[in-house]
Amino acid sequence: MNQPLLPEIARDDAMTTQDYAYRRLRNAIMVGALKPGTSLTFRGLAGQLGLSATPVREALRRLSSENAIEVLENRRLQVPRMTPGRFEELVQLRIVLETHAATRAFPYISDKAIDGLTALDDRMDAALARGDLDGLTRMNQEFHKRLYGLNPDAAAIPLIESLWLQLGPFQRQVIEDIDSIAGADHHKEMLAALRERALQELCAAIRADVHDGSIRAGRAMLHGADPA
Repeated sequence: MNQPLLPEIARDDAMTTQDYAYRRLRNAIMVGALKPGTSLTFRGLAGQLGLSATPVREALRRLSSENAIEVLENRRLQVPRMTPGRFEELVQLRIVLETHAATRAFPYISDKAIDGLTALDDRMDAALARGDLDGLTRMNQEFHKRLYGLNPDAAAIPLIESLWLQLGPFQRQVIEDIDSIAGADHHKEMLAALRERALQELCAAIRADVHDGSIRAGRAMLHGADPA
């Protein structure tokens, strides 16, 4: 069985083989390099990672506990398929947690932080223009994480990342149809709200970003029509 290619990640000398296997597989799932329903094998993944089966097995165990990998009958491994009910649960949780995280980060907003987010948004525009969906996905997550991380006690970020992880493979399928997510640039709306120090407008822009970037197009893919 041919395994899909896993995007490279930075690896330093302090990273153990188990951490490397976990982080590289986690990144591949989060950016959608592994599509829903993809079957995985220990041998195939170990060969691609250049590792023995032991760290790969441990990485897959951790990812299974995070609901990012399914263990099926006969110990077969698979990237979970998306269902309408699971999708609705995940995206509604995204809205609740991300508006909460933005609200908690709001008192720590600074002009310097806004400038950094603006520069990152410009790089996202460039990635979109050249069709770099991997880069676009990573930078989109970085944009949100950097905003929420302004709160020094940002306990919600690991929970939000768990949702991104579970949505990643399906979300990538959604954004491959660029026309389906075309429209207002809600990151620009978020930046404008940050400059105005307008919390309600910031949360409204986050809700709109999730709706237009995930919910509207995701529902259309799952149901075969645009429910808007």
